[in-house]
Amino acid sequence: AAGPRLSSYTTFHLGGPCRALVECASRRELVQALNDLGEAGEPFTLIGGGSNLLVADAGLDQTVVRYCSEKPQVVREGNVLVVQCSTLLDDLALFAVQEGLDGLVSCTGIPGTVGGAIAGNAGAFGEQIGDRLVSATLLDRSGNERTVSAEELGFGYRTSRLQGSDAIVVTARFRMRPGDRERLRAHRQEILLLRAARHPDWRRIPTAGSFFKNIEPTSKADRRQAAGWFLEQAGAKALRVGGARTYEKHANIIIAERGCTASDVLALSLLMAQAVQEKFGLTLEREVRVLGDFAKS
Repeated sequence: AAGPRLSSYTTFHLGGPCRALVECASRRELVQALNDLGEAGEPFTLIGGGSNLLVADAGLDQTVVRYCSEKPQVVREGNVLVVQCSTLLDDLALFAVQEGLDGLVSCTGIPGTVGGAIAGNAGAFGEQIGDRLVSATLLDRSGNERTVSAEELGFGYRTSRLQGSDAIVVTARFRMRPGDRERLRAHRQEILLLRAARHPDWRRIPTAGSFFKNIEPTSKADRRQAAGWFLEQAGAKALRVGGARTYEKHANIIIAERGCTASDVLALSLLMAQAVQEKFGLTLEREVRVLGDFAKS
């Protein structure tokens, strides 16, 4: 029988049912879940906060393990923060500010978990989370642990070796620097206001934020350029498919309106990429992870 619908676990509020959903808030629960699934020979997909995810309307014919915690799990050791990767990224950014530690304030307001942020080397304002990482503890699919240095994760722009691997990042250590608590608080508020002015509030409006990665420096794109600029120039703001449309303030953000399906979103994203390809000869790369079989929908 069909299990819970994944629309309840993604910020797009889209996606069909999965076979079963296992909620894990802590590393201990995650290890237990992996052991159980391994013994049962049950295939699974791992998700975090669901903020960077488009799940097919047909759903997923496997178990979904959700590593996500409503409560931040962070410990301070001097200028190092030790974090369970189920913690929400914005909760970690806030914790650091409250402790007067600088280095992660640029992650303010970014949705999703610390684990998802590390896998995709999330960041803003020219800073990436990988810049601060000292080491991470990884689990393989059988629940075996190993600790790796930040270098071993091969961070690049919005990418890391974790993306192509089966490893799951469970805990992380970040090297911070002492900062002025009041200045950090003010900076955090500034970032929140800036994000509110340009981005839809994902708590109220179904979206996954920026759909495409910004464009790497090439002869065609000079320095790395905002994908939104190319999309805007290519007329993406006028595009819509079914219940999916681009956000009026940001051409690289897709919003799911009433009656929208995951197939609508995917179809719109393909039109957006095609418009940029035709106008600029540039190939946009998705930042959002796509899961499931869209042919079935």
